[in-house]
Amino acid sequence: MKAAKATARDARFAILMDGDLTPTDRLRSQVAGARAIAADGGMRHAAALGLEPEVWVGDFDSTPDELLGRNGHVPRHDLPARKAISDGELAVMRALEAGARSLVLCGAMGGARSDHMLFHIMMALRIARERDIEVLLTSGTEEASPLLPGKPAMPDWPAGTLFSVIPFSPLSGLSIERADWPLDAVEVAMGSSLTLSNVSADGLRILLGSGTAALVASFDV
Repeated sequence: MKAAKATARDARFAILMDGDLTPTDRLRSQVAGARAIAADGGMRHAAALGLEPEVWVGDFDSTPDELLGRNGHVPRHDLPARKAISDGELAVMRALEAGARSLVLCGAMGGARSDHMLFHIMMALRIARERDIEVLLTSGTEEASPLLPGKPAMPDWPAGTLFSVIPFSPLSGLSIERADWPLDAVEVAMGSSLTLSNVSADGLRILLGSGTAALVASFDV
């Protein structure tokens, strides 16, 4: 008997991470119907997003007893506290092994540890480039996504959204159409603020010729 083909729902995963999260209507719509995996303290976001994680990954050394008790029915994958990879990355790896083609990393953009946020963005860039997988990082009030060379980005942000293109390498051939500050095939040095704090209009389109970059957008709530 042939195995059934994966459905769109089977291919989209929400990874619940332990950063700040505001459960906006936009975020709820982005994860509606997705399979979910919780990474340690990220389980605290499940109820607000209407998600039931199929597995809970973590070392649980700092997870409150109340959260553990309330979600004791969720299958757990216990990990050692001392390990070479974060709980969040291990949760992402589990989703990829399960056939994920789209990832929404919830709680990946905020929190007390800015180093975690930077690693999440770099991980998303690597996954998108190596596996051709859509990755969205979100806190509900802020989103980030990889900008890949040769693939036009046409975000569904409301007109007036504040956004930046963050260069993680020198960029070439960067064009931005339908924004307050349009650009036409420009070069951007790594670390330049040229692409900081733009404002989108309807029909925003962004194209990168070469380089490594991420889009970051902020939303009024």
